[in-house]
Amino acid sequence: MSFQKKMSMSEEYLPFRLGEPRFDQSTFYGRLRHFLNVIDPRTLFVSESRLNASVRMLEQFKNGSLPPGVTDVQLWEAQKIKQAIIHPDTGEKIFMPFRMSGYIPFGTPVVVGLLLPNQTLLSTVFWQWLNQSHNACVNFSNRNASQPTSGSKFFQGYLGAVTSAVSIAVGLSVFVQKAERFSPATRLLVQRFIPFPAVASANVCNVVLMRYSELTEGISVHDDQGTVVGTSQVAARHAILETAMTRVVLPMPILVLPPIVMAFLERLSLLQRHKRLVLPVHSLVCLAAFSLALPLAISLFPQQSQIHVSLLEPEIAAATDCKIVTYNKGL
Repeated sequence: MSFQKKMSMSEEYLPFRLGEPRFDQSTFYGRLRHFLNVIDPRTLFVSESRLNASVRMLEQFKNGSLPPGVTDVQLWEAQKIKQAIIHPDTGEKIFMPFRMSGYIPFGTPVVVGLLLPNQTLLSTVFWQWLNQSHNACVNFSNRNASQPTSGSKFFQGYLGAVTSAVSIAVGLSVFVQKAERFSPATRLLVQRFIPFPAVASANVCNVVLMRYSELTEGISVHDDQGTVVGTSQVAARHAILETAMTRVVLPMPILVLPPIVMAFLERLSLLQRHKRLVLPVHSLVCLAAFSLALPLAISLFPQQSQIHVSLLEPEIAAATDCKIVTYNKGL
């Protein structure tokens, strides 16, 4: 192996640190590289035996009983697999369509449906319902689960999230259709952009409603040794605010770029001659926009966020000597 290749390997795979990210979370670039690992769709196809082997390898590392010959590369890969599949708070497997690694594969068909031209009232309701149903399950599955949430609260949050999304989308669609000052061409273009304000505002409602129990019951905060020092509603507000901000940024490229690109591509003679190519091309454009948007949006904040104890409840500040505590923001 050449010297340059050895240097590259040492830079890519630093000594393994159990439970810590492989990349620097204090920079946007480090978080982006971390979340590209988190959303890697290849982890969807990891077998049960490989998952168990990965969990076992990490336990052996923790207990100091790791067999000889296990490399840092293997340890980092094992941690990547575990973090992609198993919830950090509950220790249970996340259902495949609701993992962050499944967000793009399972969400792209919904995005294509949202951006189809010439939407009817019924199709608008259907695609907004499907989108927010998927989002609600993703938000719930990747929440901070340090405190239990009842099924009734999940159902209430789901109803509120879906109702808000459909109401906003239908209201905007009706407004555009009744706006007489728009020419048919302008109306078609505006209708293509309707999903963005509808989805962005509904996404915020979705996060807040699906994770409302965190606001009322608080979330666990940890000291620098990983020990729980208390349950904080203030930290919960920070966690939900940060997550909601990512959900506003997320649909920007997904719902704004494809209409612009498709408006240009549909003028090309190839698509005008072969109308059946429009939907496949549209789907590829949506997939590319989704693949760009998701890692950029969730990289705005680290998943394990930190907050100064002086900003938290007095009882938490009194329970630890640490100045900074950590909490799981969720995804």
